[in-house]
Amino acid sequence: MARIYSFEGNVPVVHPTAFVHPDAVLIGSVDIGPGCYVGPLASLRGDFGHIELREGSNVQDGCVLHCFPGADTVVEEDGHVGHGSVLHGCRVGRDSLIGIKSVLMDGVVVGRQAFVGAGSFVKSGFHIPERHLVLGSPARVARELTADEVAWKGNGTVQYQKLAQRCLTGLHPASAVTERAAADTTAVAEPEHVTLHEFRAR
Repeated sequence: MARIYSFEGNVPVVHPTAFVHPDAVLIGSVDIGPGCYVGPLASLRGDFGHIELREGSNVQDGCVLHCFPGADTVVEEDGHVGHGSVLHGCRVGRDSLIGIKSVLMDGVVVGRQAFVGAGSFVKSGFHIPERHLVLGSPARVARELTADEVAWKGNGTVQYQKLAQRCLTGLHPASAVTERAAADTTAVAEPEHVTLHEFRAR
């Protein structure tokens, strides 16, 4: 289990079907819902305000979630937060995607099934419309999302929900070996999730 710290009587809550990597850190008022995935080196620090991941959401490697006193940072159901993102006092709507290395500031509200493009900076108080893409620094609304893009995102989130369950039983500390024996390799099947441009080409 992750490095978990109580703070002034607030103890993080982790649903038994969620997976939180042992190298993640949860502090204080943090709730992790059913089927969630929290990746290595993620920091969810509920010392000033409250941090909540709702059912089926994921927060990937190296993400930081925090907020000002009296505020909340919430990732709603099936929210998908890419590697290295920072969420501060914001709300990620249901089935939305936060691209890799994005920063969402205080008071940001991400509409349902919206996308934040990788590397974007979303300034305080910005509201992202449902099923729209924003990108840039500062982020601006670029366009409405296509049905294919929304479907692709949904598939990616399902893979993280499956990964949470796989990690609960299949992730174990180990020592590295010096080489991989041929017998250890497994056949590579058709991937269940691919990049967006590959998905469109299928």
